[in-house]
Formats: sequence, structure tokens, C-alpha cells
Amino acid sequence: MWSIFLKEVNLFLSSLVGYIAIGVFLLGTGLFMWVFPDYSVISYGFSSMDSLFSMAPYIFLFLIPAITMRSFAEEIQTGTIELLATRPLSDWQILMGKYLACLFLIFVSILPTFIYFFSIWELGLPKGNLDIGATWGSYIGLFFLGAAFAAIGIFASSITKNQIVAFILGLFLCAFAYDAFSSISRLPIFFGWADTFVEGLGINFHYASISRGLVDSRDLLYFFSIIAVFLFATKTALEKRKW
Repeated sequence: MWSIFLKEVNLFLSSLVGYIAIGVFLLGTGLFMWVFPDYSVISYGFSSMDSLFSMAPYIFLFLIPAITMRSFAEEIQTGTIELLATRPLSDWQILMGKYLACLFLIFVSILPTFIYFFSIWELGLPKGNLDIGATWGSYIGLFFLGAAFAAIGIFASSITKNQIVAFILGLFLCAFAYDAFSSISRLPIFFGWADTFVEGLGINFHYASISRGLVDSRDLLYFFSIIAVFLFATKTALEKRKW
């Protein structure tokens, strides 16, 4: 599993696509944080990172499927998935090696944004005038959101041998899981507790909850459940290919 992890990380960082994906994420969040007048901290006038955490999930919708699209699709297309299956590795070891590599790359993408945190900390009046609890909660929520998107993206990659199809499918599934339930809950067919229940099925609901600075065990359980469901689905898809 460690060898697969290192292989995936090296392949991603040795390709131009990897640096473009991370660069686009940092450029996009930087523009919203400091340049675009409707979102920038300078125009807003308050020490807050809300613009980062409100826009980062939508950038992740494109970034993470780009990271995960080749995870299994390339192996299936080139036939190396059969070679992996003959090695003394279980399906879970192969799957977790690739998934942990994706999590590491997501962490690498998020890490440079701490520069924004320290910049706002220094620019605040008085210095350090920043809601630390909400900021760290938002970072935790953003990482778990990325972890959920990575599990969905890996599943999309496991059911097709075409990387472009894997990217589009991963993008669609991530977007649906993130925002669709919130929109569906507002339909007039749901009343009372039903609309809250439907909205709670979406990632956006739990991401927003953690971003308030209160890390609730129910939100963590939701993210772990989403990750587990799609990882099990990926393992099932890999087992079917053996037949």
C-alpha cells in the first residue's frame, strides 16, 4: 500500500496536470480572496476568510475529479489493473493506497492557503482580529469535503476506462452530492421535518455546519459515512472486473 501511495503521488507531481490543478486552485482562491471586489477581504473591510471557504468547494468540484480521474481509469485502460490484482495485495490495500495519495494531494493544495490566514491575521485591526474557531472549523470542514469528493471521484474512475468520462462523472456526482439536496429540499413537495431531512443528505449542509467553528460528531459521522459508502462501492466495482 505504501508503494502504491508513493507511486500515485510521484505520478501526479511529475505531470504537468498536477501542477496546473493545484495552481488553478490557488489562483482561483487568491483572486476571490484579494482581487475580485465583490469578494475580496480588502473591499469587504472585515478580518474574515469567508470568501475562501465559500468558493473553495466549487473549485474543488473541478480540482478533485481532475486528481482522481486517472486513479483506476488509466489502470483499466492500460491493463495494469490485472497486474496489480496478481500482486500480493488485497483490493483494500490497492484502493486505500490510491485514496490516501489523493488525500495527501488535497492537503498539499490546501496548505498554501495558510498564507491567507497569516496575512489577514497581520492586517487585522487590532492584529489578530480573526475568528480562530470558525477558521479552523472551516479548514477541517474543507478537508473532509475534499476527502468525500476524493472518494466519489475514485468511484467514478473505477467504473470506466476513459479518464475524461471519469472526470465528467466525478464532477457530476460531486456537484450533486454537494448542492442538489439543498435545492431539492426547497421543492413544495416537502414540508416540516422532511425538507430538513432532505437538506441534511447533502454535503453542503454539514460543511456549513462545521464551518461555524463547532465540530459536531454528527457532521463527522456523515462525512465518514459518505467516504465509506463510495469506497465500498469502488471495491465492489473492482471485484466485478475480476469476473
